[in-house]
Amino acid sequence: MLGWSGARVLPEHANLPGPLGLFARATSPLRKNGAGNQARLSKALTLLGPSYIKLGQFLATRDDLVGRELARDLSTLQDRLPPFSQKEAVKAVEAELGAPIDELFVEFGPPVAAASIAQVHKAKVKGPDGKLKTVAVKVLRPGVERRFQKDLDSYFFAARMIERFHAPSRRLRPLAIVDTLAKSVAIEMDLRMEAAAISEMAENSKDDEGFRVPKVDWTRSARRVMTLEWIDGIPLGDHEKIAAAGRDLKELGARLMQTFLRHALRDGFFHADMHPGNLFVDKDGDIVAVDFGIMGRLGMKEQRFLAEILYGFVTRNYTRVAEVHFEAGYVPHKHSVAQFAQALRAIGEPIMDRPASEISMAHLLGQLFQYTEVFDMETRPELIMLQKTMVVVEGVGRGLDPELNMWVVAEPVTKEWLEKQLGAGARIEQAAESAQSVGRFVGDIPKLLDQAERSMDALATMAEEGLHLDDQSVARLAGAQSRRDRWSRLGIWVGAIALVAIAIRLLF
Repeated sequence: MLGWSGARVLPEHANLPGPLGLFARATSPLRKNGAGNQARLSKALTLLGPSYIKLGQFLATRDDLVGRELARDLSTLQDRLPPFSQKEAVKAVEAELGAPIDELFVEFGPPVAAASIAQVHKAKVKGPDGKLKTVAVKVLRPGVERRFQKDLDSYFFAARMIERFHAPSRRLRPLAIVDTLAKSVAIEMDLRMEAAAISEMAENSKDDEGFRVPKVDWTRSARRVMTLEWIDGIPLGDHEKIAAAGRDLKELGARLMQTFLRHALRDGFFHADMHPGNLFVDKDGDIVAVDFGIMGRLGMKEQRFLAEILYGFVTRNYTRVAEVHFEAGYVPHKHSVAQFAQALRAIGEPIMDRPASEISMAHLLGQLFQYTEVFDMETRPELIMLQKTMVVVEGVGRGLDPELNMWVVAEPVTKEWLEKQLGAGARIEQAAESAQSVGRFVGDIPKLLDQAERSMDALATMAEEGLHLDDQSVARLAGAQSRRDRWSRLGIWVGAIALVAIAIRLLF
């Protein structure tokens, strides 16, 4: 479908393997738009449906995979689709919550927003005090799980073929990327998980000044239906209305960036879909986030990595930034720390010397991606959501304040985290935890000694008698290796011929 529409799905001037190049040349005259009139990939993905929209939004964050031009095109994808009927929505709510719609809600209006996975209805409920309260009711699309699973199966198949037949792509870990997408979608299609995410973030951010999240109505929420407090606010993208309401756009931009970093560093849990449509400014001037279907988590190692990277670039301590990459295992130890620090300096210095309006996290990440192949850096699935969200949040912040200097804004948050985690108080806590670990280790010594004795006996027996492979085993190993090499070569050509056959059959 993508190829037939004329949409380009690979970076321009990409060096295609022989079979794929042959298929591209053979089918080029048959495509709708021809080679000289490439359709937008974002438009083609929108026509293909919800799961392809999600895939496109995901790939928009990976210009190292699809190239900058295609990434820019994909970044325009809007998760907006026609709503399903009111009758279907009512049926789904009643089935999920186990009661007639009139018993659950005083009013249940038509959809006010529809996306690829769910749509939102405005409704009213009667509170404990008898007063009417407006709520937002999110309802999953009928059959959306089945549709997504079918498409995800095809993504996994494509990723396996890429990893098997194109060795240079293995470093980018396409299977791990699709797996991350699949897990994200699975969580997004269970609205109980989204409600739990809202609850967790509300608990984490209860003392955060100028930021809040909606309250969950757990009595009217289930796997396919979720009811929340209705947010009356100005969308963060409507700068004129925000300014007319007397709000400081510059302050909002800085607050948004610091809020995101605080959640990522302090809590290891952040909203990973912070585009302007999911952010509002309420009557009190607070930033309110909605749509918690896509969330990101960081372990302590990733939290420290993020803090030290940002602070290292702010202070221009490129050696420390390089050391952190090696300590985290993101750069193999066969490379030189000093040489990697030199590459980071080449990235950082030109950025730091520019005016604030030109200092971009997106640009820095793009530059860093260019060095991933040189230093054998593999894709880190746990950082994909973080990288994507940092770029989006920076863009939203720059929309509010074109002069936003994200490095200046980030410094107090990263410095506070590093002092808390690596300062004297943190070391006392770490010492106490280490003492407990030592105590547990001492208790396990007898068991460890017994295991070591059995291992030594086995090694002694092996040393005396040797490790033997019979002639039949050796022959099987050699045959297996030979077959693998032969079938790897044939597989690509068979796949290409099959694609041509399918194309001919579709046409004739």
